[in-house]
Amino acid sequence: MTEIIISLLTGAVGGNIAGALLKKFSMGTLWNSVVGILGGGLGAQILSTLGLDIGGILGSIAGGTAGGGVLMAIIGVIKNAIKK
Repeated sequence: MTEIIISLLTGAVGGNIAGALLKKFSMGTLWNSVVGILGGGLGAQILSTLGLDIGGILGSIAGGTAGGGVLMAIIGVIKNAIKK
């Protein structure tokens, strides 16, 4: 349970980091966090499914941060493409 919570929290952080780095695709702090939380959960799940056991909490942090950032960037790109 702790690893899931860590994945979700680091997903929110990853989403906001990606939003800060990719300002063109940022959706604001709230939505970057929401999408990052979803991405964090997905990222950790994908890592565990692939069998990439980085090690408990460290794996949760890595998967959550990466998943949150990647999903935020993908959603930001889609959002911008729809606007045009």
